[in-house]
Amino acid sequence: MTVEWIAVDWGTTNLRAFAMAREGVVAQASSEDGMGRLDRDGFEPALLRLIGPWLPEGRVTEVIACGMVGSRQGWHEAPYRAVPCTPLDSGSLVTVPTRDTRIRVRLVPGLKQGSPADVMRGEETQIAGALALLPGFDGVVCLPGTHSKWAHLSAGEVVSFQTFMTGEMFALLSQASVLRHGMQGEGWDDAAFDAGVSDALARPERIGAKLFGIRAEGLIAGLAPTSARARLSGLLIGMELAAARPYWLGQAVVIVGSEGISASYARALKGLGVEARLVKGGDAVLAGLGVTRARVNA
Repeated sequence: MTVEWIAVDWGTTNLRAFAMAREGVVAQASSEDGMGRLDRDGFEPALLRLIGPWLPEGRVTEVIACGMVGSRQGWHEAPYRAVPCTPLDSGSLVTVPTRDTRIRVRLVPGLKQGSPADVMRGEETQIAGALALLPGFDGVVCLPGTHSKWAHLSAGEVVSFQTFMTGEMFALLSQASVLRHGMQGEGWDDAAFDAGVSDALARPERIGAKLFGIRAEGLIAGLAPTSARARLSGLLIGMELAAARPYWLGQAVVIVGSEGISASYARALKGLGVEARLVKGGDAVLAGLGVTRARVNA
């Protein structure tokens, strides 16, 4: 196996590495050695545990990494770039000092916005990948997740963006609040999700009351856990869509993320008359890192 370079997606909880050759991905590996579990001296050993078998002796292999690895608490800080700007700039990559002479590691900077204050780290690579996969796209990219992002793109630049803590709120409310008692098990209820989205969009100021209503209905009317989970998701995504209306209204929208959550956002937007295109998050990361690597070596 001939490895030309290595792409790395290094988040808070997980580390994913991809051995890249001319024909694409030739090997991949992952671990739970995310940024949140490592101190500054633990990053290089964690990386080498994954990619060591791919490294030939007598040659330096290029590693390009995005995500929280470049945060202030990560391996080495890659300072934010201010919008408006292109999502990636090969000249802004930050080289990390390494002990192992077989690798040269460079980190992708995140993006920042002064007013309203906002930051992203990792999503800029997915945005660049979406642009590579959809040449000439102008419009809005939605990146759902723990901290969902909406980014306005024009002429290949990120003009502005906004973050919503929707995924984190879902996790906290479903696992650590009084609502957790009615959300055990698996399953889903599309009708309950749709109702939650509709309720939140119609009266976003009543979201607190609607949330407790999930618990109350479970106690006195036997609301099923599948319906409770789906309604909670619908309420939170609907609240996000109400606040993000200036981004998606009248715009071409692309959703970049994992299949499950992307499908939920696409369903909610379709109910508002918006037909969003979907791009898998993993595909976008690799495409974005690939574009960066190509520009570095141009």
